[in-house]
Amino acid sequence: MEYEKMLDRLYKSLPKHTLNRDRFEMPVAESFIQGNKTILKNFGAILKKIGRNEKHMIKYFAKETATSVTQEEGRLILNRKFPYEQVNKIVRNYITQFVLCPECKRPDTEVIDKHGIRMLHCEACGAISAVKGL
Repeated sequence: MEYEKMLDRLYKSLPKHTLNRDRFEMPVAESFIQGNKTILKNFGAILKKIGRNEKHMIKYFAKETATSVTQEEGRLILNRKFPYEQVNKIVRNYITQFVLCPECKRPDTEVIDKHGIRMLHCEACGAISAVKGL
């Protein structure tokens, strides 16, 4: 009986979105080439789904593609031609590195600053791990 009370108290203390048991689906980048530019047309939707700062993801794209990147009207514009597969690989790598918890693989994370070090804090399992890169 005591165990069940403690379990109920635990579930009540968890953030509501972590109790959602739906499987996280990796967002797919919808990109196309226009002239000498690659346009990621659902950039805003991807950011909304993963809950991350647009400036950070723009900086990551610029670093990974070694080109200038701009954003306008929910789209990301890369100033070079990149195949669809490469754009999606960059999105997947970003999500793996900066969104998914390395312990439980859930997307219920936030980037926090702890003593000047960027850390990934998982709201689902409570794990805290250092964030590599940027």
